[in-house]
Amino acid sequence: MASKGWQHPYVNIFKHVKVEEWKRSARQGEVSTYTDKTLKCSVYRIKGPVPANSYILVPKNSNRSLGLTGRYFYLLFRPTPGKCFVVHLDVAVEEGQVVRISFSNMYKEFKSTATWLQFPFLCGAAKDSVYETTAKNARYGLVGPAPTSVRWTCLMLDLQYMLSVYLNRCYSHLKSIKLCSNMAVKNMFTSDLLLDPGISFSEAKLMGLASSQGTGPMPREMSFPVPKGASWHDLYDYIRFPSDGAKLPFDSIQKGNPTPEAECVSNQRSPVREEFCSVSLSKPVRDRVSLIQQITTPKSLPRNRTPIVTSIPKLGVVSAHQKDDWLSNNDEQQELESSRSHQLTPRSHSNSDDGGVHVFVHPEDGFSKRGEGSEEEFVCTPVPHPVHLTSSKNSTQQKLLPDPILQLNRIIGFGGATTKYALWTKSGDEVVYPCHAIIVSMKISSNQQRFFIGHTDKVSALAFNGNTTILASAQTGNYGVIRVWNYHKANCLATLRIHAHSLSSLSFSHSGGILCGVGKDGNNKTMVVVWNTLNINKGREVTILAKAHTEVDIHTMKVAFFDDTRMVSCGRDNIRLWRVRNGALRSCPVNLGEYHSQDFTDVTFGEVDSSSQHLDDRTLFASTRSGHIFEIDYSRVVIRNVRRLLPVQQQHAERREKWTFNTGPGIAINSISVTSSFCATGSEDGFLRLWPLDFSAVFLEAEHEGPVSLVSASSDSLQVLAATSTGILGFLDVSSRGYNTLMRSHTDTVLGFSVDGLRRHLTTASSDGTVRIWNIDSLHQLYDFVSEDSPCTVAFHPSEQVFSCGFSSGVIRVFDVSGAKLLAEHMQHRGEVVGLTFSPNGEFMYSADSQGSLALYNSAEEDHNVIRVVCNVTARGTERAPDALAVSSDSRCLAFVGPTEYIVTIADARSLDEVLHVDVSILDVESPRLDSAVKLCFSPAFTEHLLVATSANKILWVSTKTGRLLREFSKVHRQQCSSIAVSEDSRFLLTAGHNAVKVWDYNVQLDSQMFIGHSQPIHQVSFTPDQLGIISVGDAIFLWDFLAHPGDPLTDNRSPLRISCISSSQSAQLDAEVSGVQLSHGMPRQTAPLPSSPPPQLNVSTIDQLHQGAFGSSSICDDTLNNPVVSGQATGLDPSSVQRPAMSFLKVTELANTSVHSSSHMDTVQLKGNDPVRPDCYKHFFPRFKTSNRDPAAVAPQAGEEGVNLKAVIGYNGNGRANMVWSPDQGLFAYSCGCVVVVEYLHTGRQRHLQGHSEEISCLAVTNDAQTVASAAGSSKDNRSLICIWDVQSGTCRETISHHTGAVQSLAFSRDDRFFLSVGDFLDLEVALWSSKTFQLLSSVSVSGPVHEAAFSPSAASQLAFVGSQGVYFCHIHTHGHDANLKVQKVKTPVQVGDVELTALCYHMDCFLFTATNRGHVCVWNVNTQSCFMTWEADEGEIGVMLCRGNRLLTGSNTRWLRLWDVASVESMKPQEKLHSVDDSGTTVVLEQEIMLDGTTVSAAFDNTMDMGIVGTTAGTLWYINWSDNSSIRLVSGHRTKVNDVVFSSDESHFATCSEDGSVRVWSAPSNELVVQFQVLNQACGCLCWSPSSSNDSACLAAGYSDGTLRIFQLASSEMDMKLHPHQVAVTAIQYSANGHVILSAGKNGLIAVSSPVNGATIRVIRDHKGASITTVQCVNEQCKNYGLEGDEMWLAASADRRVSVWAADWLKDKCDLLDWLTFPAPAYFGDDSPPPSLAAFCPTNPSLVVYTGYGAEKELFFYSLTKKQIIKKIALPHWVTCLSLSSRNHLIAVGSKERVLKLIKSSSGRFQDFLLHSDSLQMCRFSPSGSLLFTVAYNEILLWEVQGL
Repeated sequence: MASKGWQHPYVNIFKHVKVEEWKRSARQGEVSTYTDKTLKCSVYRIKGPVPANSYILVPKNSNRSLGLTGRYFYLLFRPTPGKCFVVHLDVAVEEGQVVRISFSNMYKEFKSTATWLQFPFLCGAAKDSVYETTAKNARYGLVGPAPTSVRWTCLMLDLQYMLSVYLNRCYSHLKSIKLCSNMAVKNMFTSDLLLDPGISFSEAKLMGLASSQGTGPMPREMSFPVPKGASWHDLYDYIRFPSDGAKLPFDSIQKGNPTPEAECVSNQRSPVREEFCSVSLSKPVRDRVSLIQQITTPKSLPRNRTPIVTSIPKLGVVSAHQKDDWLSNNDEQQELESSRSHQLTPRSHSNSDDGGVHVFVHPEDGFSKRGEGSEEEFVCTPVPHPVHLTSSKNSTQQKLLPDPILQLNRIIGFGGATTKYALWTKSGDEVVYPCHAIIVSMKISSNQQRFFIGHTDKVSALAFNGNTTILASAQTGNYGVIRVWNYHKANCLATLRIHAHSLSSLSFSHSGGILCGVGKDGNNKTMVVVWNTLNINKGREVTILAKAHTEVDIHTMKVAFFDDTRMVSCGRDNIRLWRVRNGALRSCPVNLGEYHSQDFTDVTFGEVDSSSQHLDDRTLFASTRSGHIFEIDYSRVVIRNVRRLLPVQQQHAERREKWTFNTGPGIAINSISVTSSFCATGSEDGFLRLWPLDFSAVFLEAEHEGPVSLVSASSDSLQVLAATSTGILGFLDVSSRGYNTLMRSHTDTVLGFSVDGLRRHLTTASSDGTVRIWNIDSLHQLYDFVSEDSPCTVAFHPSEQVFSCGFSSGVIRVFDVSGAKLLAEHMQHRGEVVGLTFSPNGEFMYSADSQGSLALYNSAEEDHNVIRVVCNVTARGTERAPDALAVSSDSRCLAFVGPTEYIVTIADARSLDEVLHVDVSILDVESPRLDSAVKLCFSPAFTEHLLVATSANKILWVSTKTGRLLREFSKVHRQQCSSIAVSEDSRFLLTAGHNAVKVWDYNVQLDSQMFIGHSQPIHQVSFTPDQLGIISVGDAIFLWDFLAHPGDPLTDNRSPLRISCISSSQSAQLDAEVSGVQLSHGMPRQTAPLPSSPPPQLNVSTIDQLHQGAFGSSSICDDTLNNPVVSGQATGLDPSSVQRPAMSFLKVTELANTSVHSSSHMDTVQLKGNDPVRPDCYKHFFPRFKTSNRDPAAVAPQAGEEGVNLKAVIGYNGNGRANMVWSPDQGLFAYSCGCVVVVEYLHTGRQRHLQGHSEEISCLAVTNDAQTVASAAGSSKDNRSLICIWDVQSGTCRETISHHTGAVQSLAFSRDDRFFLSVGDFLDLEVALWSSKTFQLLSSVSVSGPVHEAAFSPSAASQLAFVGSQGVYFCHIHTHGHDANLKVQKVKTPVQVGDVELTALCYHMDCFLFTATNRGHVCVWNVNTQSCFMTWEADEGEIGVMLCRGNRLLTGSNTRWLRLWDVASVESMKPQEKLHSVDDSGTTVVLEQEIMLDGTTVSAAFDNTMDMGIVGTTAGTLWYINWSDNSSIRLVSGHRTKVNDVVFSSDESHFATCSEDGSVRVWSAPSNELVVQFQVLNQACGCLCWSPSSSNDSACLAAGYSDGTLRIFQLASSEMDMKLHPHQVAVTAIQYSANGHVILSAGKNGLIAVSSPVNGATIRVIRDHKGASITTVQCVNEQCKNYGLEGDEMWLAASADRRVSVWAADWLKDKCDLLDWLTFPAPAYFGDDSPPPSLAAFCPTNPSLVVYTGYGAEKELFFYSLTKKQIIKKIALPHWVTCLSLSSRNHLIAVGSKERVLKLIKSSSGRFQDFLLHSDSLQMCRFSPSGSLLFTVAYNEILLWEVQGL
């Protein structure tokens, strides 16, 4: 354009193009005009669902240009509420190129290309609206649709700035504008003036603003109307870019920091000349200024002189080191802020106060946020090391002595801003690391610490020069500060300031002459600065050699050790080589080729012999997050070699292969360190690994508890330092293969602490969710309790080894540290616990919550019973946590703030009765604000003194007797006092405010001493119980030595001056002077042994199962024992060397070298004579062989508190004998299954369960009146058999009997129910007679052979008989009063029937007895003569069951025949001297009926006429037999052999079971009746699954068999639909895909087949798990795009080698990709049986979580996040898990164990309950799809539970 004058002062764009005519502009879509009520003028509305389809375009023709050259673009618009908008500006640059600048509230982040800039737009809202309040407090801006209260906005964009900063281009002119929906727009214009819409023309005239000065008011036609008396900024929003707003995302267009008055742009110098202001200084301010000058003066002050400040002269430029040291976020120095370009001059105003120093900081100077032109680094001269600060009151006031009174001794903490920096000294005997704002140097031999104090924010980077004499450190924050230290003297040599934030990397050259730093500039560009530090030790200034701004991401940058001018950096997608030449910093990238998209994490130079190679013949090593390690030729700038770290490969489950670099999923490497002999890597999986330089195999590794963020080898290569992101720092001794942990730390703010003075233990509660116990002397962490519930406050018992913890949920838990158990759990509170303390005498405990409740407990008792709970007595809120309660030293008074924040209440500590109320708000009548109480503390020596810290920063001394104000002291801290404490002798007062600690004399007559070091607010401070130390917690745990001794004077009249700096020698001398007093120094560190096995676990038992929700998991850690597991080729781990006792709730790992009690127990049986011979008959009961033993520590929950209730028992124990009873007259029907007696009501099918046995029940008996049932269960190793006597009506156990050493073979009640008989098995040849009333033993008889059955005579109550191997025994009971004796006559079996055993008997009429033999004979005996007079062969096999009713005899045998005989003719026979058979005697015994059952008969019960009855078989079936119509009906059905799987259909209308016998049974729900059975002969069915279809017509059931076949059964037709044969070995897992398109089946050999259920074809075979049996396959619906893969479902497979693969699949597209691969390490397994299975499952409520358990170093449940690629939670378990199931509701997990325990766990809290109703180890548990039911299986016992929840 020829002239630009027409565009001044501005161009109205709408008027310029005559937008209303739409000739030079265009509109598209819904564009209309309307009159806005706020602006009172016509505006344009653009709306539409798609912004690209509704817009206003200026100009209309894209070939034309607006040609507007104004620097600033103004847009007057209002975004449509709840909608998004887009604006495009096409801008031409001087190079002729067109760049599009777009901004929208749809954009989530800033993006840029060479021709396009996209900025997120953060909408504003009406003043005081909810949206504005939320946005004001949020760190991340609220990107997205505009809020409902969005206002008209004046937007200003600096186009010149945007092009210059982001694209390095020069702005030419604005070409075109496109306004897209949805918005309302008034106008837009361009100008070279910086206009302020909040200033009117009249105001601008008064202020002298003019266009000639580059600024002015908004033109009238562009201004928004403002009513009279209103403020423009209250009605509208003014948004300008660049903005000084601090919201994320970076580079967003947002409102700046709010200002009450109109202001100019921060980048622009105000044209108004600023008058120098006079400063009115108050006395405290003068003292502080005096103090600052005193401490920051470079030269040391003589001790005998006192600087007296009487006035403040004009100050010139404040030195940089002063600003760095004291213009910080120190709470006592924030009043003083100065500018380097303005002076402070006195001024007097009538309305000025003396509140502080008033300072003006020019926007462009010093700390400009966006200014590029004023970048200038400050360099400080050497400054003294500040130790503490004081505020002098006057020049003559006496000082508090000793001076200093505190000395920082030790810090427990590591990290803060980063855990990626820790350094070795050259000697290798010290380690330097950051702890928030302090740098710590620790001797590894003694744990002695030195401190480098001076940073005002968290330290983010460290660097040493080659000989480790100079240390550089950088801090976080908006403005970068770098300090350079003399390491040995610990003094600061220089302070460097750069206009950069997020300083992330520092590197010194080997000579120390070059220091390189990396950060971000104000535009979020990467900035690299190189300083010359060659002569810094000589006091020379540090100068900048070179500086560069780059778009390249830099994660790490290092200076080459062989050339000070060369550097190397790495970051996202790049590795670059840098060089300083001629004052310029230039770089060249390494050609990465196909690896250009790698995220590089670390880079280092390989160490070579420089004498043998050229200078440039070097090798670079770089690591990536994908597990690659690059070798790069430095001179040729090319990749020499690439390797990749993969998960461990195993060809065999029992043999671990070497680590290799190959293709596949890699493990992220966070750090790499290379020496001349090896390379060390630290990876995300928690391993520190040492490799030879050819990376052939790992020769040493150490596993950590979290991702390894740093590895660093010492200069002699003998030690390797490792740090983790979880705050653990340690080192590996390469030669000894030992690992030493140097420091553990909390990973978040420490909220509170308590000290056990007797044992010198410290417990802390942190926001990281852990409660930890530390040894104060050694700094070792003893215990680590992790909980889902956040701990808030802790308290140690004053004398016992007990501590309590309060949680945010209101739960109070009390723990016994010595016994490692939970003593009590109380849930009286509803809100967060804000106060928790014990009385000094230890008798009571008190707690308070944020809802106003106060509780009193009896701590003298172990269970800490609640004495009283009072509501609404304490002030609500959490600001008084963690020490909201105070108890007097005499344990008589309790003080707290409440019921309002203005009232302090003193109550009786024994009863909580209120004694006194003190209103602190009325104590200062002159104050305009009501004062409230914040903290309380009793004076230990003066119990009538209560100290109250208030919100007005006062401390009040209040009389506890009268409530009178005794003393008052103000201005304690600049901010509120966060903690207060008084020494035991009441001579000293301790206060904490923000991040400073102050020590006062108790009467506050002397000058206080202040100590800094914390970078965050202090939450609690207190004296140690021995009064020799002080502990303060906040960002870390600070342990201070308290140097005041009892009896020492508090003042020194010789000199009131205190030394501001103590040198190292002075500090050592001071230590020597006080060596006579035991200070809190660390004990000498013991050498940590090589951890050959994980530490032992202690059994922590809770009081009862009601209170088991203590912690989700916890561990006790000792740095001398519980160190990362170190393994190498030369060492092996023996897990059997340490016993792991069962754990109830807390996973406890003992810290010290505790000897673990391990007793070997041999089961011996003392036999009399020969070993007992097992009878050769099925009638005799033999318990099923079991290898499991019940866990004696497991305790069932209390009645009514169960998380699950037993709903039904599926099946009948066919292994029992006579274990079914039926009384048809009374309707009683009972049988046993496992260790449960089932009482079933035949009419309704409802069950009642009698629970009391722990072993398999062998037999039952019922009284004749059917009111009592007896059950007997076998003996365990240590106990006798248990007989339970049950009351049928109530279902309760009346009595228990333990008499027989073996199993109980038979039980019987006499006809009159007076006597009860029990018979032992072949191991216990004894028959016992009991009283049925008292169940006292009346008599017992030992026999010579096994007895199989006994029976009472139905007519004579005193007669009974029993049969066995030796024949028949006729018995008679002789009674004498209450005593009774058994007289027994044994009669041998008739020789005519051969050598047989009598197996069964029953009485007939009054004088006949039928007996049966194991060869099928029936013998008839005359009871009176005790002789056998007739026999016949009733069966071909053994008869085990006989019943006689009238003239009908029932026999059941192992030939499966059940026969009914007519024996009426027996009565007519006369006793003969000679035995006759039926054929010889001519007597006819008629077989009336017979029926073949499904198994051997083991029990029977019939009515009195023998017409109908119930029979039990070994097949696990109870049959109803009706002889009248010759029919049989299954009443109860179960599996005979081991049940392998049980699954619910998706609609829960059916469930299916399968077993080793090859049967698949389908049952209906909720009746639990058998619907259909599919039987495959000679094959075992190992797994089942239902098709996803829920309708009965299409429901299918797929089963896998031992021959490798799959069979699909159709439920509707009850037929097999298809048979597949995808495997050659047994099928171990099967699952339909989530959508039912394919079937996934897995074999014992680890192959997974994907088959089509339509045609049976095998689609693909997955071989990744080959060689290890698959234990689990599971499929879920999940969109896999969240994980970067294509697919609509995920599935996983777990194998026996502890590997889990997770896959993303879309079967319709034939896609199946590996999403993740998990490997869980474990030591070698030396057990006699197979190791525990590896089990995995998706979390039903969050499929991105995978839950895993299996054999490993610990018994744990792991929660692995597929999104975070890491384990996010662990739950400790007491047993190895044999089965696992996750519920879809209530976060419940069911696990079973070999110890017969079903454990129900709430994963969110770790709370659990144990259930003990199985008689064998659990092999299966399965929740129903809805989570309302639960199946558990132990061998063939199937229990169905109804889930209530925990």
